Amino acid sequence: MFTRRRFLKLMGGVGALGVSTTAYGFGIEPERLKVTRYALSPPQWPSDFKLRIAVIADLHACDPWMSLRRIEGIVERTNALKPDITVLLGDYVVGHRHVTRSIPAAEWAPVLGGLKAPLGVHAILGNHEWWSDKAVQRSREGLPASKGALEAAGIPVYHNDVVRLAKHGKPFWLAGLGDQVAYFASRRLYPGRRYGVDDLDGTLAKVTDDAPVILLAHEPDIAVRVPERVALTLSGHTHGGQLRLFGWSPVVPSRYGNRFAYGHMREPCELIVSGGLGCSYLPLRIGVPPEIVVVTVRGRGSSA
Repeated sequence: MFTRRRFLKLMGGVGALGVSTTAYGFGIEPERLKVTRYALSPPQWPSDFKLRIAVIADLHACDPWMSLRRIEGIVERTNALKPDITVLLGDYVVGHRHVTRSIPAAEWAPVLGGLKAPLGVHAILGNHEWWSDKAVQRSREGLPASKGALEAAGIPVYHNDVVRLAKHGKPFWLAGLGDQVAYFASRRLYPGRRYGVDDLDGTLAKVTDDAPVILLAHEPDIAVRVPERVALTLSGHTHGGQLRLFGWSPVVPSRYGNRFAYGHMREPCELIVSGGLGCSYLPLRIGVPPEIVVVTVRGRGSSA
């Protein structure tokens, strides 16, 4: 018989579970660090060509949640994975107010400068670099100061631009897209709206041969427009929703909701969305711990 006493015990257990889950989400999971691995064979990728890519996204540098010491640990862990190339997908700047200190670019960028890979370390900017730069927001001109800080640390930053790279004589293109929600629109005319500085067509027009293309795009929403010419798109931004249970996230910063929330998708293009490393809005993660992503791309039929 389901008595009042049993009911109260059940409610007490549910309450305790809620408290413990909240404590875990704020105090434990945000401090974890895992390595998530993907192995892909896009049809555009040449046979007998293996490329290993380390992906770092959404650091959101701040004390105490993403301290310089923690970033140093992420750098060391990434280097130990021995990637051919390391890419940074933006949002290095703090994304919430629940901090004791917002770490300036002059401090976090040199730490990221410790990343090493044979084909280099390459970066794009995220929306928080744009949103936090008040001078750029006011003038609607130029690029955020974070770009200069990264380049001073030896990391090239791509803004609607490409670079041609090669491993053992096999070439590929790395394309970096401008941010898709860089500017706040007029609050009087368009409250809550944002617009971007991305130029997908113009960026891909800079590719001058038929070598495969890897696209870096902070927000994954661009996936609906990525042409078949692109072998792989790498994105961050969503943090996997920060709360993800049974493959579903209740809140995802995307027009497409859970469609591009997290993980590997083959439609509408070959897309990997990293769950990222830091937090935005709240220092909370449940079901999607911070991650470094490692993507191994090889041609179909490759024996490598």
